[in-house]
Amino acid sequence: MKMKTLLTGAAFALGLAGAAMAQDKTKVGFIYVGPIGDGGWTYEHDQGRLAVEEHFGDSVETVYQESVPEGADAERAITQMALGGADLIFTTSFGYMDPTVAVAEKFPDVKFEHATGYKRADNVSTYSARFYEGRAVQGHIAGKMTKTNKVGYIASFPIPEVIRGINSAYLHASRVNPDVEFNVIWVYTWFDPAKEADAATALIEQGADVILQHTDSTAPLAAAEGFDGVIGFGQASDMAEYKDGPRVSSIIDNWAPYYIARTQAVIDGSWESVDTWDGISTGMVELGEMTDKVPAELQAEANALIEAMRSGEYHPFTGPINKQDGSAWLAEGEVADDGTLAGMNFYIEGVTGDIPG
Repeated sequence: MKMKTLLTGAAFALGLAGAAMAQDKTKVGFIYVGPIGDGGWTYEHDQGRLAVEEHFGDSVETVYQESVPEGADAERAITQMALGGADLIFTTSFGYMDPTVAVAEKFPDVKFEHATGYKRADNVSTYSARFYEGRAVQGHIAGKMTKTNKVGYIASFPIPEVIRGINSAYLHASRVNPDVEFNVIWVYTWFDPAKEADAATALIEQGADVILQHTDSTAPLAAAEGFDGVIGFGQASDMAEYKDGPRVSSIIDNWAPYYIARTQAVIDGSWESVDTWDGISTGMVELGEMTDKVPAELQAEANALIEAMRSGEYHPFTGPINKQDGSAWLAEGEVADDGTLAGMNFYIEGVTGDIPG
């Protein structure tokens, strides 16, 4: 009887120890707008999550929910994750901004990180990457490589992040090719392979021989593969499976260092609400390897542009630049401030069409 009591006591003690260890483990959650297999935006965020697991090992547990629609569904998903014991939650799409802030008010002890938004609170940070730097390189390559002088652009939603990208790509394409024209199709989705493929096909049939995208799947590259002489770029991820086809380079979002650093800040108690907007200089934005389709001289120009941005010598939005209506925006040598870029809601001179209301 005494032995049984001792064994029971030991088991109870082990149970308490296990519970304490479980409490000590930091739980990090991720809310994704698309599936982790999208090959682009969500795939790269999930690579960051996996990097957190590898870096911290058993001291951290990660959870995620994929394909969460923006809006009320997002608020429910974020709430569920907070109720599930998450210490830190990354919400990875612009449309999660208001739901993130709303849930954060109800869970003041949970830390929240919202990607690409601008609303902060004591327990809500924001973070984004300067994708427009990568767009500058893509535009330069597109302007030099197009033979039809027509570039097609698949745009998701008319938010500042997407408008900045269109402007940056067009600016750098037109500076090396004054005859270049951009045709923008708005698909009103981040991830819908069928819509993205249809948009790419429509643009190509309208004469575009370069396709740029600000959507999340590989469908535009797959569509471009069916047409001779059409090139495209990987978006958010390298999309290297198309490097023997239309893909000539890519913009890669490298979230891993940020996710590791912010998780560490929660663990050591140093987490504070901050706004992070990093780019090529920190490695948050990377340019994928250029293929042999890009002439050596053009590769050298592109690499020089990358290095100038990395060193801070060059900013993509450096004047003279006018707005679409011809009014002056930036004077010669003037650089756009972050506030204007963060809220950009206008096209620059030369971009045709209207931004949807």
